[in-house]
Amino acid sequence: MDDPRARIRTGLEEILRCDDEAMPAALDAVLTEDCIFDVSHPIERLEGREAIGRGFFGPLRRAFTSVRRRDEIFLGGPNRRGEGETWMAAVTHYVGTFADRMAGIPPSQRLAFLRGGEFYRIEGGRIAQARIILDLPDLMRQAGRPPFPPMLGTEMLFPGPATHDGVCPANGDGARSLDLVEAMLADLQDFDPETFDSRDQTGEGGYWHPDMLWYGPGGIGSTYRWEGFVKDHRAPFLSAFPDRRGGNHYCRIGDGNYAAVSGWPSMTKTHLGDYLGVPATGKRLTLRVMDFYRCEAGRIIENWVLLDYVDLFRQMGVDLLRGP
Repeated sequence: MDDPRARIRTGLEEILRCDDEAMPAALDAVLTEDCIFDVSHPIERLEGREAIGRGFFGPLRRAFTSVRRRDEIFLGGPNRRGEGETWMAAVTHYVGTFADRMAGIPPSQRLAFLRGGEFYRIEGGRIAQARIILDLPDLMRQAGRPPFPPMLGTEMLFPGPATHDGVCPANGDGARSLDLVEAMLADLQDFDPETFDSRDQTGEGGYWHPDMLWYGPGGIGSTYRWEGFVKDHRAPFLSAFPDRRGGNHYCRIGDGNYAAVSGWPSMTKTHLGDYLGVPATGKRLTLRVMDFYRCEAGRIIENWVLLDYVDLFRQMGVDLLRGP
């Protein structure tokens, strides 16, 4: 039986693996002619198949020798935020020897894993629209040019799901997984400014599994259990941006035991405290966000998070890609 998720995934792999002469056909097989890609800063918007080939896939093919996709999650389903829309979403790494500049970042000539979060709107079996966050700050770290002070959490490669079933999942109830995530997000908005707790997040009947794992992007790092999440991400973030409001999502999908949500931007906030080495600016900011969740026995147990921090810090007056 044809699985549209597997077909799109295979097509994206082929765009990277094919030789130069086969690129136009590989792009045509996966993208509509007038497809639009919105990519994290500094790439931004690319309109049309040819522009996407030149501006997104071409730089990846040049920067990473024999580049390959390594998908950890690849989901698909109807979009609750867009009637009649079908979307797919992925957590992936672009893997290869970092041999040429990427977004101006000097290469390391060593193996690198450029993590990405990807959302694709599907029309007629091809991608008509995409939004993609590349974790360029983490690529800088791997190349020996970390743009931030030491991470709040743990620097690590994004692992795949503990159950190893995140690529085109076959089991579970996607609608129920998304219901759980949406309820959690609704209650996460308001918090105690002293403890940084929000209603019903933990404890008996809470949304999060006691042994939750939270995998964060470059600058934040990854954490274990709610206590680690608060210490290494939530408290520093809410101290710097206490008025943040999120949840402005263009896409919410569920697939099996997984759910994925994204906003472009999702969050608005004011920079009122120091954050990752940058003193408070008082500026009103926006943040592009992608979240991927794995649910187990009615609770969220793993969460992968991609944030466009190059764009966020640009708004704060800092060019992360220039390096120290």
